[in-house]
Amino acid sequence: MNRRNAAIAGGIVAGIVTTAAMWAGRRSGVLGKTLDRDAVDWIDRTTGSREAIGDTGTSAVEFVNHLGASAAFGGLYAQLREWAPDVPPAALGVAFGTALYAVNIAGIAPLLGITEGEVEAGPRKASERWAIHVLQSVVTALVAERLTTEPDAA
Repeated sequence: MNRRNAAIAGGIVAGIVTTAAMWAGRRSGVLGKTLDRDAVDWIDRTTGSREAIGDTGTSAVEFVNHLGASAAFGGLYAQLREWAPDVPPAALGVAFGTALYAVNIAGIAPLLGITEGEVEAGPRKASERWAIHVLQSVVTALVAERLTTEPDAA
């Protein structure tokens, strides 16, 4: 599979993995209120979706959005991989996940009202959000690497 398609597929797999990790983390008490729940609340505040389609429907909308974003981020990872071909995939994934967290969660999400901001969230919640972004990007990187087929050197 070419690098871009592999990274997009990796992003989709990572979206599923991170959703499962957030769900399991909430259920077990290891994680507090996770970003996906913040997004569901934001979707409802913005659209009134819970009244129209319920919490499950609103959660499904958020999940589809999350998978789309994960696929798009996978496409960005493919470009990053081209720029840094000698960096180990897991290390590049950590760096990329940290950058995604900084831009999306520490930067954009509070401006849109999805989150309260990382200072207000406190160190535990901010750390959880960062860790989930790192998990997402490392999974994307590892899956993309596994699915990428390089032409044999002659």
